[in-house]
Amino acid sequence: MIGGTIYTRGRAAFTGGSPQAVFEELWLRERKSRLRTRAIIAGIALIVCGYAVSPLFGVLAGALAGGIDAAVHWWRYRSAGVWRRGLRGEERMARILRWTLERRGYRALHQRVVPGYGTVDTLLVGPTGIWLIDNQAYHPDTEITEHGGRLFIDDRTQSQLVKRLNGAARQAAETLTARLVAGEVTVTPMLAVHGGKVRRRRFVADGIVVGTPWRLLRWPAHDPTAELPPKRVEEIWRAAVYSLPIGGRTMTDA
Repeated sequence: MIGGTIYTRGRAAFTGGSPQAVFEELWLRERKSRLRTRAIIAGIALIVCGYAVSPLFGVLAGALAGGIDAAVHWWRYRSAGVWRRGLRGEERMARILRWTLERRGYRALHQRVVPGYGTVDTLLVGPTGIWLIDNQAYHPDTEITEHGGRLFIDDRTQSQLVKRLNGAARQAAETLTARLVAGEVTVTPMLAVHGGKVRRRRFVADGIVVGTPWRLLRWPAHDPTAELPPKRVEEIWRAAVYSLPIGGRTMTDA
């Protein structure tokens, strides 16, 4: 296909007329408007601060005001990066976990199959419990919030998503418990939101911990579901390796 590559093949985000393509087009079209607004902000700060304090302070204030406006727009564009590339965010979340929690005694398994629920992005086992992480990327203007204990995305309930994540977490817990020699375990579902507008940054809705990736990193330590010594963490992690296969493959004790 003309204009296509082996790296972007099959991604809807690179199809003309897709939400991502429209977003990019509008972003480029509004560039002059952003620059004009930035110049006005910097000019007002320069005049007001220069008149009230000194010309030098006015110049510094103008440069600072323009820089802040540029940083805000840059952050907004960057936060939509996963969604703009037509991805869900599992690779980004895996890197974040590797740099943070996995250096503090947590063990992670990625792309594992939970019987009856297909592949899950990440199973995280650590001193504070077991967490099943699902990644979803949304348009920058999408609102993710909670009302009455229920999850809403753009004012719509998410019955299928909730059913899938809670069901996968329960099934993973049952599978691990059956594999372990002793002791029942629980698995808590997490929804890592890449992009969008998450109210309160992180919250619990429909039994699912919802938040941006970096905010979710604090949840296991602040809201533990278990106390697992290092030996138990290793035992559960090994049970997951054998009982939750990669892509449908199975492993044997041999």
